Amino acid sequence: MKTHKFILSGGGTGGHIYPAIAIANALKQRFPDAEFLFVGAQDKMEMQKVPQSGYKIEGLWIAGLQRKFTFQNMLFPFKLLSSLLKSDRIIRQFQPDVVIGTGGFASGPLLQMAIRKRIPTVVQEQNSYPGITNKLLSKKANVICVAYENLDRFFPKEKIVFTGNPVRQDLLDSGSKRTEGLNYFKLDPNKKTLLVLGGSLGARRINQLIAKELDFLLQHDIQVFWQCGKLYYEAYKHLEARPNVHVVAFIDRMDLIYAAADFVISRAGASSVSELCLVGKPTLFIPSPNVAEDHQTKNAKAIVEKGGALLLRESELDTQFETTMVDLMQNEVLQHQLSDAMKRLGKPDATQAIVDEIIKLMHK
Repeated sequence: MKTHKFILSGGGTGGHIYPAIAIANALKQRFPDAEFLFVGAQDKMEMQKVPQSGYKIEGLWIAGLQRKFTFQNMLFPFKLLSSLLKSDRIIRQFQPDVVIGTGGFASGPLLQMAIRKRIPTVVQEQNSYPGITNKLLSKKANVICVAYENLDRFFPKEKIVFTGNPVRQDLLDSGSKRTEGLNYFKLDPNKKTLLVLGGSLGARRINQLIAKELDFLLQHDIQVFWQCGKLYYEAYKHLEARPNVHVVAFIDRMDLIYAAADFVISRAGASSVSELCLVGKPTLFIPSPNVAEDHQTKNAKAIVEKGGALLLRESELDTQFETTMVDLMQNEVLQHQLSDAMKRLGKPDATQAIVDEIIKLMHK
């Protein structure tokens, strides 16, 4: 019997890497003997995260264009050519059945070469506003799996399948792990827990906000579990000396911290939004304004408009943060409303739906 082979590419941020790993894990459940290869950008975080998940990865010499004129921009044509040639060699040697791209710079050249060689290709778009790589690839890719409605403004309508975003499967039963989560993170079971998420690298403005508002938050008899990101950990770790404050660079068990949390402050990257919809925690989104096309605000609005979360822009934090947080922490009716609406938007079967599309493509 033929061994199935899959190449997956996505990187630059956890928002592109973890969906690719979730898809690979689900494919492995269906095809235990399958072979997998990841392709990433050689100096980005996927080069560590993918091997930690048990998969092989090859790196391409690729990076995005800077918005201003830089030496790196002058190198871009050479990086692109190098990446196309290496992608060609990887595909020839590995001979995949399907190539799957979840966004990020490396997925561009890889899927471009797969399309040229007429290998079936799947694009998975996490955001409500697609990145440029996926927009370009969508014209020739076979299937585009999306997590938000109305993306036919950007992609050919006949190729779009509304699946939701792939998320870690251990989140599906996080509701039953509350005691385990409180014990694992050494949290006080008699206090409500505010979870602060800044993304894998951290969010400077959210970190500044929490540092400034820590006294205000602690007055409300809660404990704060604050993931500040590896870029900022040295600057904020001293605050952990305060009672009821836990500061970490990275969270190794997201299922357990979600289980322990009572409310959440988070950026609105696509993976975070999808995870929060699954676990249904009352959430205040503070989108990053420094991303392409302000897509985090669009991601958050898609949830807020259906009654699933609260939203503050960075420009509103100084004037509205405290009143918004008092409501989130103390208004139990609001907490239940947000939680119920958010869970209705969750897509627990998203990863399996994407795998179904990949299998259909193989059978064609």
